[in-house]
Order: sequence, then structure tokens, then C-alpha cells
Amino acid sequence: MKMNQMIFPLVLALVATLAATGCNKGPIKPTPLPGSRAAQVGNDGGAGTLSNGGTVGGNDTTAGTGPGGGPLAGRDEFDGMIKDPAALAAHTVLFAFDSAVVKKGEQSKISAVAAALASSASDKLLIEGNCDERGTEEYNRALGERRALALREALSKAGVSPDRIRTISYGKDKPADPGHNEAAWSKNRRGDFILLHPKTGA
Repeated sequence: MKMNQMIFPLVLALVATLAATGCNKGPIKPTPLPGSRAAQVGNDGGAGTLSNGGTVGGNDTTAGTGPGGGPLAGRDEFDGMIKDPAALAAHTVLFAFDSAVVKKGEQSKISAVAAALASSASDKLLIEGNCDERGTEEYNRALGERRALALREALSKAGVSPDRIRTISYGKDKPADPGHNEAAWSKNRRGDFILLHPKTGA
């Protein structure tokens, strides 16, 4: 009897705790990344970020040298550019689990993207780093950033000027496949290339 009297309050406390923490249905908010890399990573809807719509906007004019190879372009240089996600969709680069290393088998995709950019000097590129659903939001946002920067560096080695490239990490927020198994996760560990065209009349 005494044992039941001791366990009952503990069970009630556990149920109350689970109810309080398990019902958070608010929107997922992107995790800001501290330090020098933060200037390269944006999230939908914030100031100085790439919007979900068809154009690129932002007011951060900071330029300099950053990770991923070479000088960084100011965000104002990408203002108003038109996203063309279909143009390079066939060249999405896939990554191994918990890795930001560009595999040798993916190098032909890097070459194809470099050739596309070489054919039009006015176009620029957005690289989106993505992860599968495993791991925390903060960890996956950082891993997505490393993947985007690895692709930027690979393109730089292939002859693309780094100041024509912007990077963004979506972490696990934009899965290509909504499944919860290895077949889906392998598609979600990726870097997407979004071709950016100058605004008409610019």
C-alpha cells in the first residue's frame, strides 16, 4: 500500500511532464549559426536570406573571403535574381551518412554545373545543403552548410569563380523523399544546385 502511495505521485508527475513537452505544435524555426560562416547561411523569410518565391533578395552587402574557397559576393549582388531550380536538377549531388565529402562518383555532376555556368557569364548559382531527418536541427543545419561549402569549393576547383555562388543550409527541413528509411534518407543527404538568372531587363 505504501509503495502504491509513493509511485502514484511519480506517475502523475511523469504524465504532466510528457503532456507539457510533447504537444508543441509550433512551426520549426531555423537555427542561426554563429561565427563567420553565418553570413553564408540563410533561412526562408528572414532579412538577407533567399526567399521561398522566385527571386533572390537580401540586404547584407558584406563581402570578403569565406570557407568553401575564394571571395564571397555581397548579397546585394544576388538581389532580384530569378531562381531556375529545374535547370540543374539532374546534377544533385548525394552524400554519405554524416559526411560532407564530395564522392568521386559525383564529380561528373560538378563538371556539368561548371560547364553550365561557363556558358552564361551573367548567371549565378545557389547551392542548397540538405540532410536526412536523423540528428538535431542544429546539427543538421551545420552539416547542410558544410555540404554546400564543399560543393562551392569543388566548383571553384573546376573553374567557377566563388563570388558567383551563394550557399544556404536547410538542414532536414526540405526532404526530397518524406520516407523514414534508408532509401529515403539516401536521397535527402544532398546538395541541390539552383541556377540564378538576372532579372529581366537588368
